[in-house]
Amino acid sequence: MVTSAARVRDAVVRAAVIWKRWLRPVLKAVSPLGWAVAAAAAALGAAGALWGWQEASAAAVLAAALFVLAVAFVLGRSSYAVSLDLARSRVAVGDSAVGSVEVVNTAARPVLPSLLELPVGAATAVFHLPRLRPGVPHEDLFTIPTQRRAVIVVGPVRSVRADPVGLLRREVMWTEPEDLYVHPRTTVLGTSAAGFIRDLEGQPTNELATSDVSFHALREYVPGDDRRHIHWKTTARTGTLMVRQFEETRRAHLAVCLSVNLDEYGGEEEFELAVSVAGSIGRQAVAEQRELSAITQRGPLRTESARHFLDDLTRLQGASLRAGAVDAARLTADAVPNASVVILVLGSLVRPAQLRAAAAMVPVGIRSVAVRCEEGAAPGKASIGDLTVLTVGSLEDLGPVLRKAAA
Repeated sequence: MVTSAARVRDAVVRAAVIWKRWLRPVLKAVSPLGWAVAAAAAALGAAGALWGWQEASAAAVLAAALFVLAVAFVLGRSSYAVSLDLARSRVAVGDSAVGSVEVVNTAARPVLPSLLELPVGAATAVFHLPRLRPGVPHEDLFTIPTQRRAVIVVGPVRSVRADPVGLLRREVMWTEPEDLYVHPRTTVLGTSAAGFIRDLEGQPTNELATSDVSFHALREYVPGDDRRHIHWKTTARTGTLMVRQFEETRRAHLAVCLSVNLDEYGGEEEFELAVSVAGSIGRQAVAEQRELSAITQRGPLRTESARHFLDDLTRLQGASLRAGAVDAARLTADAVPNASVVILVLGSLVRPAQLRAAAAMVPVGIRSVAVRCEEGAAPGKASIGDLTVLTVGSLEDLGPVLRKAAA
């Protein structure tokens, strides 16, 4: 025996199927203007029936006739094979970003002219398709502006059927959306500019060890020393067993600390300059196969490859934060305690006292450099205690300033 609960459940399932298959597609095709006209038609029809207003009744009939005519424009089914192709999914600011949309009529008969829409970020490109014969491809090319660093969502490509008035609008999606990464602009530093970061053999420390790659001195043998390190020529000359003593070396590990606090920058362009500076330094380190870490107040960036690093920089957004450059330096020191060089990239509004405090966060024995980004400023070099402060006014200044710091 079927219970009342089971009947209710079956009715709900049937209603959901009807809604999903029939009602929702129909109601989705009605545009905001269409809903407004429908509401006005209902109101006019009610007014005409209640008070005998012939004008209102005529207007309601006219609105209903417009809807009937609009249905004729959106009926029918298109059969397309659509492909969206971006020539490059990653470009730098200012580079050319080109793509194409290819449409093939897969039906057995020619199709009438129609419209294709392609969302590109917040904008929408419209392509007018001509009458297509079966199997004949039609291709449209498009370019995407790349004046700003951004991740631009391109697509999906959709075909549109709509009436001339705009009461009904039917869309069919043909492709998946694709991401276009507009990377920050970077510059090649050159080996002489990047050399000041230290070579791959590392920077020697003051800690002594019994074995390493950096020879330091000779000392007398003590029980337990590795006999392979005995220096026989000196032993023969002095008559005393002498062994080699080494300095521990630290393999080059570059840490880039980028402040994303907009309150420390003189404007949006200055922040973009800082992002480009950090990207240029990090990209050079990856190209030279150095170990790289990149930290912001919002956490670490991926550095396993130049593409991942620039992708994360592209997604990075500045904001007014309570955490400033000092906090970013502390996060970097905690995350990369064994770095050989820490480069702080920050804005022109960071005060000297904050620079000192940021440098104090870097452990002793690690070289720290601050790159101060100030749009239009003359390049320069200064020192605040043990901290080297470099000023860059444009991305082109970065290489010469780093060469100056290496000198």
